[in-house]
Amino acid sequence: MTTHILLTGASRGIGAAIAEALTGDDVRLARQSTRDFLAADFADPAAPADLWDRALAALDGRIDVLVNNAGVFEASPLDAGHADWVAQWERTMRINLTASAELCRLAVRHWQSRVIGGRIVNIASRAAYRGDSPAHWHYAASKAGMVGMTKTIARGYAREGILAFAICPGFTMTGMADDYLESRGGDKLLADIPLGRVAEPVEVAAIARFCALEAPASMTGAVLDVNGASYVR
Repeated sequence: MTTHILLTGASRGIGAAIAEALTGDDVRLARQSTRDFLAADFADPAAPADLWDRALAALDGRIDVLVNNAGVFEASPLDAGHADWVAQWERTMRINLTASAELCRLAVRHWQSRVIGGRIVNIASRAAYRGDSPAHWHYAASKAGMVGMTKTIARGYAREGILAFAICPGFTMTGMADDYLESRGGDKLLADIPLGRVAEPVEVAAIARFCALEAPASMTGAVLDVNGASYVR
């Protein structure tokens, strides 16, 4: 049977690589980005539920796998105005965590109502465990929340065939990573990665595809690191 997949944040970087990795004869893919495909801006609180409904319609009423990749990585200096700092915190949480949580809930309820299993793959970050820069409290917190949510879903619904996995990339060679590497010293930052380079999007995508389509059920709740041994647990 063809696997129906909803992928968020599909327009570039890791998301585009995941979309390519998932493309095949046995997969139907509904792709979301801010402006393309099934467009949805997760800064809007109404967007996740609306996206879910449109994706269901596009996939003939059945979604088997949810891949939450959409997110933002925006600096919020500690010395910014208090209202600005709080607004940036809330924006990052809304896009990175709350939207993903809403989609996870809708997916779990969908599978429960159909009495079938399903899979969730959440793209988190090394920052969930290691933390991030002083200008990115909100980013690290949102990704730690995503990991905690993934584990909770895995523990709560495994008996119903509902599986959940999280992937924690370190620096990945996307436009966002390029800018960050340059801002943090480039080669000096790379010296902190024993592998000597950042990950490629296709490497993260290969793991996402495995979790979405092939990972054994006993792996549910797993958090997979992709960081060149820059942080080991």
